Amino acid sequence: MNIIVAADANWAIGNKGELLVSIPADHRMFRQETIEKVIVYGRKTLETFPMKHVLDGRENIILSTRADYAVSGAKIAHSIDELMKMLEKYDSDEVYVIGGAKVYSEMLPYVDVCHVTKIDQEFEADAFFPNLDRDPEWEITARSEEMSYFDTTYHFVKYERKIKTDASV
Repeated sequence: MNIIVAADANWAIGNKGELLVSIPADHRMFRQETIEKVIVYGRKTLETFPMKHVLDGRENIILSTRADYAVSGAKIAHSIDELMKMLEKYDSDEVYVIGGAKVYSEMLPYVDVCHVTKIDQEFEADAFFPNLDRDPEWEITARSEEMSYFDTTYHFVKYERKIKTDASV
C-alpha cells in the first residue's frame, strides 16, 4: 500500500484545513500516481475538495466514524478493520492513502511505500505527517532533482519500508 503526501521541512502538511502550498507539478504527479487506482482518505479531506466531490477516475474510499455518512461515488469504511476488509480485493500496489493527518497516522503501519513531495521551506501549520527521516524503519529509495515553483523549492522523494510489513494488504 502507498501513501502520497506533500510535506514541508518540518513534515507539516496543512494549516486550518488547507494545503500549505499549491505546486502544479505536485498536482500532476498526484494525478499520475493515483489515476485509475484506489484512494483512501478521511471525511475532512473530502470536504477540502472542489465542491466536496470525490476524485474522478479513481475508486474512492472514505474513512469516517460517522455511522450515517454517505457520499455519492464513494465507499465508506467506518473503521480500520472495515477498511482493511474492503481493501482485500485490491492489489496493495494500487492503493494510495491521500490524507488527512489522522488517516495518514492510522494507515502508516499498513503502508510500505510513501511518495513525498518534500518542500524545502517551513510553513505555519497545524497538521503534520510522521517524520520518516527519523524513523529507522524507512529509507529513501528515490529522489528527484531539485525543482522550483516561483520561490518554492522541492523534491519528489520515495520512501520504502526496509522490511515489508505483514500488516500491509
